[in-house]
Amino acid sequence: MGKRVSVRRLTGHGDTAEKFTDTVGVLTSWDDDGVLTITRRAGEVVRIPESALVAGKVVPAAPARRRGPAATYGELARVSSRGWRPVESERLGEWELRAAGGFTRRANSVLPLGDPGLPLDAALEAVRRWYGARGLPAYVQTATGAEGTQELLCAELERRGWVREVSAELWTGGLAPVADSAAGAGVLFSRTADEAWLGRYQRKGVSEVASRVLGGGPSVWFATVPGEHGPAAIGRLVVDGRWAGFAAVEVDPALRRRGLATEVMAALARRALAEGASAAWLQVETDNAGARALYTRLGLAAHHAYHHYREPKPTDA
Repeated sequence: MGKRVSVRRLTGHGDTAEKFTDTVGVLTSWDDDGVLTITRRAGEVVRIPESALVAGKVVPAAPARRRGPAATYGELARVSSRGWRPVESERLGEWELRAAGGFTRRANSVLPLGDPGLPLDAALEAVRRWYGARGLPAYVQTATGAEGTQELLCAELERRGWVREVSAELWTGGLAPVADSAAGAGVLFSRTADEAWLGRYQRKGVSEVASRVLGGGPSVWFATVPGEHGPAAIGRLVVDGRWAGFAAVEVDPALRRRGLATEVMAALARRALAEGASAAWLQVETDNAGARALYTRLGLAAHHAYHHYREPKPTDA
């Protein structure tokens, strides 16, 4: 349990030979009914009955990526949390409870990076009380696919009826290639997000609380490419030691496919290099094909997947 395994199972009988399928992931349960549960890198859960099991073995942790900066999940989880600061937080053992008036799940979820100091059921009940007192649903942010991530916690949450609502990925890469990808000309910088920047930001009706989240972090910059009818493109950067975090890179829909997102990324990367950073990180939804293609061209790649689990509602039962 909790180990990375490779399992072969029988999936059918062909005309001339039996058919087999291999699954690699973390063994998260083997229940009394004889069903194995394996959680794959991106968080996909595979259930295999014992009767179909042909062979299985423990395998080494996924090999380190051959490009980009080396980083543990714990380091990146803390850096990304500091780069998207909640308005309010509280410790529950080694868990961090975060709230920001409901603005984004990242700023309104538990970051569990160790022992909460209580049995899991008691810890989850404390989490529900804490968020309930603030009029917010309780969310737990977990991760899969990297050493030190939380496949077992995912499985325990699912057994208790917590519902996975959103999955995304955290990508990393070298900062210099991003800086070299374009000239970054015509990009203006500010320490605060003005009305024009917020007007281009995809989350409409940004509140005072949201503005505090956007402006929070060790060293935050907002980038704008001026346009005829407001910003043609925007972006956000937070520099934290060796790490440069990119977010809110958005382009006027009428001006897409002209390289403006690349210009913004390059300009922000140069700003981060000037502050001593050397590595880049960002978060991207799994279904955002355009953004993923851009970030791949810039030399970034997925480090791990992360997931938000919502507390069960009576209707989930």
